[in-house]
Amino acid sequence: MSMTWFKPWGWIYRPVSWQGIVLILLTAVFCAQIFVALNRNAHSVSDLFYNFFPYLICSLGVLNWIASKSSR
Repeated sequence: MSMTWFKPWGWIYRPVSWQGIVLILLTAVFCAQIFVALNRNAHSVSDLFYNFFPYLICSLGVLNWIASKSSR
């Protein structure tokens, strides 16, 4: 039995179950934690964003992949 966590909504996916909401919250908490950790050692705003961008893209890519596999 397959549980649907996300539903396609244009180019993105929106959560339709509590598992999808938890997954989005965990991704947001992870990204916030990485942002705060990188901000401690950043010398400028551009330095912070250059270092944060790979983490953001990878985590959103994994979230998108999971959403595509658990959608209708």
